[in-house]
Amino acid sequence: DIMKLINSNKSLGGEIIGLDISKKLTQDQINFINECWDERLVLVFKKQNLDDHKLINFSKYFGELDPPGPNPYGITFLPEFPEINVISNVKNNQGTPIGNLGDGEAVWHADMTYLELPPKAGILYALEVPKNQGNTHFANMALAYSELPDKLKKQIHGKILIHDSAHNSAGMLRKGYSETNDPSNTPGARHPIVITDKSTNKKLLFLGRRPHAYLLGLELKESEDLLNEIWAHATHERFTWTQYWEKGDLLMWKNLNVLHKRDAFDPKTRRIMHRTQIKGEVKISA
Repeated sequence: DIMKLINSNKSLGGEIIGLDISKKLTQDQINFINECWDERLVLVFKKQNLDDHKLINFSKYFGELDPPGPNPYGITFLPEFPEINVISNVKNNQGTPIGNLGDGEAVWHADMTYLELPPKAGILYALEVPKNQGNTHFANMALAYSELPDKLKKQIHGKILIHDSAHNSAGMLRKGYSETNDPSNTPGARHPIVITDKSTNKKLLFLGRRPHAYLLGLELKESEDLLNEIWAHATHERFTWTQYWEKGDLLMWKNLNVLHKRDAFDPKTRRIMHRTQIKGEVKISA
């Protein structure tokens, strides 16, 4: 098979065909994937057949692995593979969840941006998925920034955003945190709202997640209004692409360059995904 990239008809997303990623990859294959990834931000490989060892081996071609963020249950889902996060709504016979994030909607977000050095990428592999449900949407933050009205570009120039560490992307409070009603007191890292991708030199919006976010130095209402306007723009349909999951899909995305969200799905269906993430390599800067 000839390895090649098939672009989606949107501003991001592409499928790489002609590659069995359960096998050892050559440097040429890794370079090809990285070039496609820089260009398309989200890549999918269909009909793959990976166990957890192979998922970890594939992931490590793209950098050092980061352990998963804390979950509301305070447990490691796969003690044998602590680098893998299980994303699932399934419960075992004792009624304990085997994974994180349940079956509800996950709002637009980037992963773990509440850290000083957030993961640079996420890799998600579908073991069991309900048909046409729980789809994942991605939004291109470089394009969103380039098409931001000049007035908004000026308003956010040089601004720093608080990224909330207390909640997960399904809005659940993490173990050990308490609720605060004032976003300016929110725990979490402070990052520039516009950053530069070191590999492409493109400027992009760096938004994390909307709830509990706050722009330093602004009145609360001013921060809220400005962030609402930026988010409405950044998640506009023209910047987005959707992954319709099938069993055996492996998806990889540039965590700092896109926002993503997940649709809710029927709690009576089963969805099991195994996920790795690649450690951030460079300090985030404007």
